[in-house]
Amino acid sequence: MQYMTVTEAAAQRVKALLDKRGKPSAGVRIGVRSAGCSGLSYTLEYADEQGEHDEVVEDHGVTLLIDPKASMFLLGTEMDYVEDKLQSGFVFNNPNEKGRCGCGESFHI
Repeated sequence: MQYMTVTEAAAQRVKALLDKRGKPSAGVRIGVRSAGCSGLSYTLEYADEQGEHDEVVEDHGVTLLIDPKASMFLLGTEMDYVEDKLQSGFVFNNPNEKGRCGCGESFHI
């Protein structure tokens, strides 16, 4: 099983965001934090440099740095980007999730 994968749509969006940033980046850091009614939510932020304990995922030409505190929650996850008439954003298809809150903002394992 791959650690984490990125769809072509998500990779294109990450590339576009990094290009707009206007300064060199090591990639995008993905993590989880305590939030919402189900307990955890995903976080994304620009990474200026790779952390000593970050897991590195390179897929479709982008680099994702996985926060070491999030690694056990993200094993086997696919990161996608969805755009429709009402909303757009990154979507995480995580086989480890046991449930999500009604609004879809948080999950539990």
